[in-house]
Amino acid sequence: MKNFGFGLMRLPMLGGEVDIEQVKKMVDRFMEEGFTYFDTAHPYIGGKSELAIRECLVERYPRESFVLADKLSSSFFKTEEEIRPLFEKELEACGVEYFDYFLMHSQSRNSYPKYCDCRAYEIGAELKAEGKIKHLGLSFHDTAEYLEKILTEKPMVEFVQIQFNYADYDDAENQSGKCLEVCRKFGKPAIVMEPVRGGALVDLPAEAKEILESTGKSCANYAIRYAASFDGIFMVLSGMSSLEQLEENIAFMKDFEPLSEEEFAAVDKVREILDSVETIPCTACKYCTEVCPKNIAIPSIFSTMNEIKRFGKEHVWIGEFGERGPENCIKCGKCEKACPQRIAIRDELAEAAKILG
Repeated sequence: MKNFGFGLMRLPMLGGEVDIEQVKKMVDRFMEEGFTYFDTAHPYIGGKSELAIRECLVERYPRESFVLADKLSSSFFKTEEEIRPLFEKELEACGVEYFDYFLMHSQSRNSYPKYCDCRAYEIGAELKAEGKIKHLGLSFHDTAEYLEKILTEKPMVEFVQIQFNYADYDDAENQSGKCLEVCRKFGKPAIVMEPVRGGALVDLPAEAKEILESTGKSCANYAIRYAASFDGIFMVLSGMSSLEQLEENIAFMKDFEPLSEEEFAAVDKVREILDSVETIPCTACKYCTEVCPKNIAIPSIFSTMNEIKRFGKEHVWIGEFGERGPENCIKCGKCEKACPQRIAIRDELAEAAKILG
């Protein structure tokens, strides 16, 4: 199995629906080049991700020819008794009889206690014993210390999916580097999510972009290869949303080469530039919008704010958010509890309301 996976959270859309024909082409090219790992979750694209991968992959390729990962998401169960029916629903949505990799989704100090109370890890181990899961793991958004706590308490965990990229490697909140060290300490292979940080490491400031692209390689090339260049990482996921993005990524990952010393040095220069600009660390995972009672367009608002921070308001097109604008926030705090990046969302929305008008 090659070390590059297809993340299915940001699939191409057409008129509010997944662009099935384009996804089929993307799946075909991905498989043609020998890549087989696909990652989805029940909440992705409002449930449409699982259905799309069933139509574009499962119904068109032999089951043994691909590897499929799915997740148990806390917003879809409240009690222990609801977990197995939810799991069966996910199997049915994807059209498979088992998942190769199954994850306890978005584990943190806010979500982990619920999974413990509902015996989610133990049920996952039971499902593995029944052959419905091949490998049981978790995706993680918290400190390295808390990851160590979970891995100590839940020895049935076989692998860990972490947010890992050069912008977050030494970050005090996301602790990418330290979390990888914990995975190594416990002998747990790591899967990387957000290697381009929701696209932020592709849309770099001009000065930073010039440093990388002057070498003849793209920003995405550097970001994804950086993540794949560390010992202990066996899979890097990319949430590709067009055939063009997929073609670019498989071009440099099909015959993967780790970053050279010179390339690591270039990344260090870019990181210095990024660290000099204070931005909102949003990855557009949209967990906040799933729980927002006012349906505020939080990721889009933050993306606009970060562009303003980097390039100045005069160079940024500001869209119309209407009833989903920052001024409609009622400050309930549900978004902050759901946010993997632990952003002070209410404060940031208040600031955005002032700046965006």
